[in-house]
This record gives sequence, structure tokens and C-alpha cells, in this order.
Amino acid sequence: MVELKYTPVENIPAIVQDLQKTFNIGITKDLSFRKQQLASLMRFCIEHTDDIADALHKDLHKHRMEANVGEISAVVDECKFMIKNLDRLAKATSTKKRFQMNALDKTLIRKEPKGVVAILGAWNYPINLLLLPVVGAIAAGNCIAIKPSEVSVNTAELIGRVLPQYLDKRAYAVINGAVPETTTLLEQRFGHIFYTGNGLVGKIVMTAAAKHLTPVTLELGGKSPAIVAPDADFNITAHRLLWGKFFNAGQTCVAPDYVIVSKEQIERLVVAFRKVILEYYGTNPQKSESYGRVVNTRQFDRLKNALDKLDSKSIVIGGENDRDDLYIAPTVVSPVQVTDDIMQDEIFGPILPIVPVKDMDEAIEIVNSKDQPLALYVFSNSAKTYNNILDKTNSGGALVNDTLMHLQELSLPFGGVGPSGMGNYHGERSFETFTHERSTMIKSTAFESVIAARYPPYNDDKETLLNLLVYGLPGSIGGKVKTFFRACSASVRVLFRKQPQQSNA
Repeated sequence: MVELKYTPVENIPAIVQDLQKTFNIGITKDLSFRKQQLASLMRFCIEHTDDIADALHKDLHKHRMEANVGEISAVVDECKFMIKNLDRLAKATSTKKRFQMNALDKTLIRKEPKGVVAILGAWNYPINLLLLPVVGAIAAGNCIAIKPSEVSVNTAELIGRVLPQYLDKRAYAVINGAVPETTTLLEQRFGHIFYTGNGLVGKIVMTAAAKHLTPVTLELGGKSPAIVAPDADFNITAHRLLWGKFFNAGQTCVAPDYVIVSKEQIERLVVAFRKVILEYYGTNPQKSESYGRVVNTRQFDRLKNALDKLDSKSIVIGGENDRDDLYIAPTVVSPVQVTDDIMQDEIFGPILPIVPVKDMDEAIEIVNSKDQPLALYVFSNSAKTYNNILDKTNSGGALVNDTLMHLQELSLPFGGVGPSGMGNYHGERSFETFTHERSTMIKSTAFESVIAARYPPYNDDKETLLNLLVYGLPGSIGGKVKTFFRACSASVRVLFRKQPQQSNA
């Protein structure tokens, strides 16, 4: 295994300070600079496709096709999108004015970078989940502290060694390390912190950010359910559901965590699952190059412990495992009750429980009994059925009749809700996440005598004039005429600084 050189802890504050100095100079605000850096990041992905694929295979036994589909191609596509659309995204936008006193003024929203941002990636998709937000942060004009996950050691080493050859070192720094290095990094002041990982560490990140009132984006996870309605195409459902479940050996934040299906349809679904697993991975998935591995012994032991707690009779497919090879077979468990241990926490591995229900209403109840998931999958050919489920549940994202593919569609914002995360990104949302929308008004110096109605000392004439500017001409036609002439009279007195006559009443 390659040796990952950690960034010295004592150097991290100075690294962040240097990034701040670079930001203050303003080089990252230049659009041509941003486009050049995005093009360089894209070249890194293209020119080192083989190196990236090799590193991912060493870390996760990830097949080259999964590396391309799930990691590299998304970053390249996002770079292309940002380069093509950056002029539009970065352009200040005018607003439609609502306050009459500002009618002659210019109002706009300037798109400005947040400053120095920190992006902390995850080990399960160590290219995608790190570099996709980096694309957005570069496009928005920020300097970046880039922190790969040390768990995917080969990929982290590659990023730390090669990426600085492509990106401007003054503006973008790769920081490698584990808990001490990450802790020190989070102690620094940032304009934004972007973290992808589990909820436990997410709380730590948010606590650290709170010390500086730093905004955060948290991309977390949860138990993403897949509901299979009786009217679903079970052959297509089995292919698409198991593809999403066992892609990257189940180590995907939006992988289907469990399946809900009517009691009468369980055996039919299990038969379809058994057929598809044989089709995908053969009689011995351990020998299949298309099937991944658990990332390390810690994760393997966690999953093995979950298997050991199950009734062996409930393991209807798979269950084989090999610690030396970090291998856990594609496993289906049925039937499972919502109170079982396997249903309490996110599985994050190649184990798929099936929960029987009497109908779709009970399926909805089960989903709503748990924290809002990062994704919800519904398999049904009835718009009435899937819309009813979507209307009565909540999740970060939802996908009908497939799995994972909404994550690949970068025109859709991706993010969680509640415990599954906060904030979102992808495409324009990535740019917005790392952008401060600065409200700006440019006041005209004309008609100062009218504007002066807002200045002290206050009197009835000024109030009449301001009410006209604020509320317009309310009421009936007669009332409008009366208000208009009163305002005109008040305007004349204000303009010529005449005092209104005092009433004797």
C-alpha cells in the first residue's frame, strides 16, 4: 500500500493564512483565471484517468466502469458546464424595485466569492465527492483548502501528489491527514465549510463552524428506502434496484438501504433478485471484477457484526464473507421487521433487508417513522401511486423507477433534509453554495428636494408625501383624486420649505 504523507499539523494555520492572502490579492475573482483553473482540473481528470481508476481499484476494488461513471465523468462534465456558463452565473443581476422612493435608482445582486473555503471529501467516492464541490468553489472565485479522506489512501495520495501540478498552489492547497489534521483545519476561520460523510462527524464539523459563525453544507446520509408497489415491473425493478444497491459494494450515501414490498410479493421479488445477482456477478461474486470490496477491516467488522446478529434463516441470498479479502457477498435478508437491529442505522454496505407490509399506506408509515432519508425510491407504473407516496413523505431527493441516477443528473440540486444533511450542490447550485449574493444599491443624486421628505424634522406634509411614495393611491377614484391633490399640495410646501397652516379646530 502506498504511504500517505500527512500535512504537518503545525503548518496548517499558515497554509490557510496564505490562502487568505491570495484571496485578498483578488486573483481568483478574475473570470479568466477561474476558467483556466477549471480547465486545468478537467485536464487532471482526463490525463490521469488511468491513475485515478487504479487508485480507486486499490482502495475499493472499484471497476474502471464504476470509476468512470460514478467518479471521473461527473467532474469533467461539471467543469465543462461551469466554463460554458460562468459569465452568466457570475454576472450581477438587477432586481425589480418595489419601493417608489427608489424608482430612479439601480438595484442589483453582485455574485461574490465567500473567501477561503474548506472542502472535506469522503472515502466512498473520493474523487466525485471531493472534486465536484471543488469545481463549484473554483467557479465562484474562492480559495480552497482541499481535504481528501485518508481512508481511501491511494486516492488521497494521488490527489495530494498530482493535483497541485494542475491547480495554482497560491489559491488551492491539498491538506492530507486524519483526525488531528482535520481538527486543526476546522479550527481555522473559513468563509464556508463543505463536508460529506456521516452524521456523527457532521455534528463535529458544525460545532467547529459555530465558533466562527461559518456557514456549512453537510452532505450526510441515512436509511434510504425503496418502495416496490404491486404494479411495478419486477424484472426492471430488480435490475435497477440491485444495480444501485451493489454499486461500489453498497458504499453509497444514496444506496437503497432497505426494500418495502407487500407480503404477497416478497417471494416474487426474491426470485427476481436471485436471478439478477447471478446475471451481474456470476455464481461466485468474489471472483467477479465487477463487484467491489469493503474499504477496510473496520467497516468489514461492522458489517460482519450486523450479519452475525441476523437469524441465519433470514439470509435468503448471499451472506458469504472473507475478512482477508474485505469481501461480503451481495446479500438479501427477508423478512425483516422495522424493530430489528439491521433497521436501526444506515447499513452502508452490500446487505439489503426486505420489509413486508400489508399495503402502501403502511409503507408510508414506516418511511415517516424514521429520519428523513437522503433519497427515496419508488417503483411503480402508476402515477397515482408514486405521487401519493411522494406527497406523503419527505426526503433529500426522490427517484421513481430507478436508483442513483438522480445523483448523476447534475441539473438537479443534490442534498439532504434534516439529519440527512443541509444545503445542496451540483450545477448552478454549486456556484450558489460558494457565492455570497451581495445586495447593492446605487442611489441617484437627482430630486434631492423630494428625497428630503424623509429627513427630520418630520411634519404632516412630509408624512403625506411619503405615504404616497410608499402606498400609492389607495381607495376609490374619488379617494385617489383627493389623496393625489393633498400630496401635490404637500409636495409644494416641502419643496419650498413652506410650513402648513395650523388648524384652529
